[in-house]
Amino acid sequence: MKKLLVFTFTGTMFFVGSCSSNTEKPGANKTSPTPTQQSGTDIYTNKCVACHGADGNMGIAGAKKLPESVLTQEEREQIISNGKGTMPAFKEQLSPVDIKAVAEYTLTLK
Repeated sequence: MKKLLVFTFTGTMFFVGSCSSNTEKPGANKTSPTPTQQSGTDIYTNKCVACHGADGNMGIAGAKKLPESVLTQEEREQIISNGKGTMPAFKEQLSPVDIKAVAEYTLTLK
């Protein structure tokens, strides 16, 4: 059984490794890809509506009612990035630009 697992793992690793291609020339100027900026509305719809609701007033699982919030944009960005209470942190899922965009969007909720 161990031999089968080792063979399967090794075969899988070979297959995955052979699927990647490295066509860059040695010494080529490498740049990291630019993260795609999402709109604050789209991010809010995808990540926040389940607890905060479309208008920011749902308050599921302890979510704050966003139209009532007196937090500044920067404070909102910190909470979106690091989480608070039952709200998860999004700094690993969203870029700083996206976090800023969704924080700006939350300020428009009335």
